[in-house]
Amino acid sequence: MRILIADDEPAILMSLDFLMRKEGHQVYVARDGEEAIQLIEKELPEVIILDIMMPKIDGYGVCQQAKALSPNYLPKIVFISAKIADSDIERGYQAGADLYVPKPFSNRDLLKKVNELNLQSKN
Repeated sequence: MRILIADDEPAILMSLDFLMRKEGHQVYVARDGEEAIQLIEKELPEVIILDIMMPKIDGYGVCQQAKALSPNYLPKIVFISAKIADSDIERGYQAGADLYVPKPFSNRDLLKKVNELNLQSKN
């Protein structure tokens, strides 16, 4: 599975990148929203893991642009964020998220949820 991880926090990028690659996934990393959009357009990842608070373009904007890219492109979007108010979570789902995971989170739990999302999309 092709996975894009977009977060401006290096520790999160490195640990998720390592874990997803170990699981056999093809991983792309972006450090800001602009870089994320460029990678989405080029690589068309099946799953996009997005932080909301990123430089240049926030996660909401990246999500909306990814969902609008093509009617045939239907990526699964997972928000990871320290923004945990009900209104933030609701906004994430309204933007098109398939899953919203509050920070801090367990990397293994996130991996499990990503794999479940991928299985759902194949059924």
